[in-house]
Amino acid sequence: MDQYYDLPLDQVLRGDCVQMMRMLPAASVDCVFADPPYNLQLRGELRRPDDSLVDGVDDDWDRFDDFAAYDAFTRDWLSECRRVLRKDGTIWVIGAYHNIFRIGTILQDLGFWILNDVIWRKSNPMPNFRGRRFTNAHETLIWAARGRESRYRFNYQAMKSLNDDIQMRSDWFIPLCTGPERLRNEHGLKLHPTQKPEALLHRVMLASTNMDDVVLDPFAGTGTTLAVAKRLRRRFIGIERHPTYAEAAIGRVRRTRPASIEGATSVPTKREAPRIPFGSLVEQGLIAPGTLVFDRQRRVSATVGPDGTLSVGDFRGSIHKAGAMVQNAPSCNGWTFWHFERDGALMPLDVLRDTFSATARAEPESA
Repeated sequence: MDQYYDLPLDQVLRGDCVQMMRMLPAASVDCVFADPPYNLQLRGELRRPDDSLVDGVDDDWDRFDDFAAYDAFTRDWLSECRRVLRKDGTIWVIGAYHNIFRIGTILQDLGFWILNDVIWRKSNPMPNFRGRRFTNAHETLIWAARGRESRYRFNYQAMKSLNDDIQMRSDWFIPLCTGPERLRNEHGLKLHPTQKPEALLHRVMLASTNMDDVVLDPFAGTGTTLAVAKRLRRRFIGIERHPTYAEAAIGRVRRTRPASIEGATSVPTKREAPRIPFGSLVEQGLIAPGTLVFDRQRRVSATVGPDGTLSVGDFRGSIHKAGAMVQNAPSCNGWTFWHFERDGALMPLDVLRDTFSATARAEPESA
């Protein structure tokens, strides 16, 4: 544990991200997730036709006067991220068309080695209020290693397991943050205009970190990265300059518990329903890592992993492979074989798939 000496682990630091990072030791962080200011050029995109601002957005949303100022700021914070990253560490940066291309150029200029760009496709995007452009239904994540020679971590099998034993692609279909997960102020308005869904951070961290790795978020906002890191038993450092956001992040982290990890409308028929990986249910929080699942008679049990696998003794695999293994059968429908406990009764995993489908069909997020 001496590698963590002098690190303010599992804390939210209040202040400017560049100044705060300068106080951290070099090569002390395993992974960075950054959701920087978007540098919006047209605030009109965040106004309704009656010229009122959307919930949670104020006139200070974009504080940069020109591209030069934004680029200088970006270069400063990315330079500090690279300094504090370990040699084999990686960084994730998320943005929209306003800023992600400028960030990508600066990342490469500073020596980062881009591994992937990932499209987060939103199932319920915010509408384009003025009707002058396409609805902006995605954001881009850049995943980069500290340098070309970095021996970066990619948990390929975890990503494949999360996607029901199919290779994970670089387009991720995940809903916006809505419902109880969305933090709101005393007036019922969004506390933070760009709060990210926990499912997105679950996938990021599961892909590129291990338990006890140190994750840094220099723009912590209301603490999504930090809460997911704590749940997945990663160490974290958050930095946030806005006192209201920082306070919300601290409270959110305190409410989060680490997972116990071992290892209507018409509904389409099962045949017509889209394929849903079991790992997506774990990402969305419909079933928690560490949950015990059983067969109908409770003769056998298995433990849900954060990547959507089930562990039975020394065996670890998908819900289908685990079901086949315990029955010594060539195949198994894990959705109907495995059950979880709800209010003292056993329910098949299939009911969670129905819940997920209903959520995906929900109305688009309104501002």
